[in-house]
Amino acid sequence: MEYGLQMWSVRDMAKEQGLEATLKAVAEIGYKYVEFAGFYGHSAEEVKGWLDKYGLKCASTHTPWTDLVEDFDGTINYHKTIGAENIVFPSIDTKNPEVVKIFTDFCKEYIPRAKAEGINIHFHNHTSEFALHSDGFMVYPVLEMRTELMFQPDIYWVYMSHVNPIDLINRLKDRISIIHVKDGDDNRKSLPLGMGTAPVAETVALAKKLGYMMIVESDTCDPSGIEEARISFEYLKSLE
Repeated sequence: MEYGLQMWSVRDMAKEQGLEATLKAVAEIGYKYVEFAGFYGHSAEEVKGWLDKYGLKCASTHTPWTDLVEDFDGTINYHKTIGAENIVFPSIDTKNPEVVKIFTDFCKEYIPRAKAEGINIHFHNHTSEFALHSDGFMVYPVLEMRTELMFQPDIYWVYMSHVNPIDLINRLKDRISIIHVKDGDDNRKSLPLGMGTAPVAETVALAKKLGYMMIVESDTCDPSGIEEARISFEYLKSLE
């Protein structure tokens, strides 16, 4: 199996030692894919050169949906240059129904435009998308019904929303190609894979069966992002 890493997990190293050194360290652990959450001011050509140098591929990026509004061509061309076929929106303002409405209208226009350029658009969840708001709406079902978004379930945040990740994946399996493999305790503290309470092993087994790409994410950088990434990779290999 090949696994990817969300580069937010190693942001401490990227800030201190630079993006190239961090990509090199990620590849040395054994990861084959990365998912970017920012590029630290580097050009697409620089990033692609480092990916090629260290034998990595870009699975996807976490990119704000407003980037497509502000500079559609530039955002798409950057992704094409680094070989990324997937853009994942990391969040929206889930507490504001008007923003949700604006976002669903945006999806109707921009998802087909991105798809025409060879880019698939996904949505990454936290817990707020599953919360029932005071006026009676829940964001996740709205996005399911009113958009053609693909979904990137984050195992840990789904679990912390009191939703079974297995049930969610089975229900939306045709709209999923990438999942976030994350663990943590019941107090919302992120932990390396295998050290928390989320049903990681069961979800990974289902993801393998369905042929999904698995992206590891760990939030805490404790003792360091790269060490958490190493522990998580070793746990995934132990499941094989």
